[in-house]
Amino acid sequence: MRSLDIEVNDRNRLEFDIMDIPSSCVIVICEGKAKVRELPPFGEYRILTYQGKVKRMRREEGEEF
Repeated sequence: MRSLDIEVNDRNRLEFDIMDIPSSCVIVICEGKAKVRELPPFGEYRILTYQGKVKRMRREEGEEF
């Protein structure tokens, strides 16, 4: 599972090359920080917030039986 941190430049612009990120991913932006997380093939990805800010990103995997 790949994870990347993307920098937000001084002009508040988010720039990245789509060839450098996973084909199935989520980009979360909070307080000037951006994080990319690859989505699991089976399961869910939860983004937990508190007072309007991202506190935790949690991956829960599973597969059909």
